[in-house]
Amino acid sequence: MRPVTRPETALAAFKRFAEVWEFDDFWKRGNTFDACLVFAAAVQTRWPDDPEVRRMQGAVTGMLEKNLAFFARFDPGGLWADDFGWWGLLSLNARKHLLRERETALADRYLALGTELCWEYKRKTAYDHSPDARPVPHGCRNGDANGQSRGVKNTVTNVLLFLLSSRICRAARTAGSPPDRRHRELAWAQWQWFSRWFALEEYQYLKKLSPAAALVQERPMARFEGSDYQEVVHPPWAEGWVWTGDQGMLLAALTDMLALTDDLTEWITAAGMTPASFRSALRRTITLLGNGIAQGLIGPEDGIIREAPCRSSFGPAHGNDYLAGRGILMRYLGEPAVAAAAGFDVASAVSATANAIWAARDTATDQFTPEFTTPENDRKYIAHFRSLWGLADDVLTWDLQAMDEQQKHGVCQSIGLDALGAAMRLRP
Repeated sequence: MRPVTRPETALAAFKRFAEVWEFDDFWKRGNTFDACLVFAAAVQTRWPDDPEVRRMQGAVTGMLEKNLAFFARFDPGGLWADDFGWWGLLSLNARKHLLRERETALADRYLALGTELCWEYKRKTAYDHSPDARPVPHGCRNGDANGQSRGVKNTVTNVLLFLLSSRICRAARTAGSPPDRRHRELAWAQWQWFSRWFALEEYQYLKKLSPAAALVQERPMARFEGSDYQEVVHPPWAEGWVWTGDQGMLLAALTDMLALTDDLTEWITAAGMTPASFRSALRRTITLLGNGIAQGLIGPEDGIIREAPCRSSFGPAHGNDYLAGRGILMRYLGEPAVAAAAGFDVASAVSATANAIWAARDTATDQFTPEFTTPENDRKYIAHFRSLWGLADDVLTWDLQAMDEQQKHGVCQSIGLDALGAAMRLRP
């Protein structure tokens, strides 16, 4: 029996999350609670009249009140660019939840947090407004808001700004208003940054696994004198590094841009394109990414979504930050429009992954675990990935010894919520 066929399963998964969610790591708390919000919406859609599900929605509202108080404890100037992206996306989903619960005042506060604080900080302090960077100008640096660290223009901070901008535009459209010009302009600018990089095939930022499949690497690198894309720290870079979370967010942002085409006519025309050619360019990249996920991030033996075998992701140095990637990927693949654009059987892959996560849990606590596949199939997957990508590390387990135990439980539980929520949305 699939675990998402009964409300008891969803309630058990949420109950455990409610026991471990309240920790102090800033970005992880934002990301894990975003997973909870998307999951809670899927559960409510599936069982709207179940009294326990209704109580769960009320509990989520109370948790959102605590999260506002948590955010207020921090000086925004000390936060990193990607922090604002994670909390900005959370804020938009929080607003949806709160409007469903008729908590309009709290919903307005979250909208302000996402648009007036998080998006504005990324635009003002992290986005590179100068035209000087080589070989591709602009983009977003993952430094702190006070400017003490410039940071690197890695994929995650750029795709977060891209996706946050496109989601703010779509939220305005859903509310019946034209998107603010600033949000449309920055969504377009981030599309330009990615598309210009992808056109420079010699750098393989969008690296092919086969003629029709590709994955975006963890950051763009261009080794030549005068290049602004050579930094190998923050975090330490490794050749061939690719992360699941980046693939999901980029696929979602590109799918958003398809829906926003009519709002982007000014920039499309200025770039010498037509709406039709713009959509065609988007679809080409979406198809490459969808095929890349299908070929490179799903185990050929068991059909389960996996993390690419890159030691940089698995730890020990930064495994605690990259652990959440499979959940983030499924969070966005679980959106029907994104799944349809991806062009492969997303529902089967998500269902297989949700089943594996549920089967591997600690049955005494319903706590989900970092690993939920077999070593035998993992070795076959690594060999498969290496044959396509040309590089792979022989990593079978996450090195999380230095990670705070409650944070580990919270992140692992959020991966399960992402999987279960995606399975519910794709197979209602």
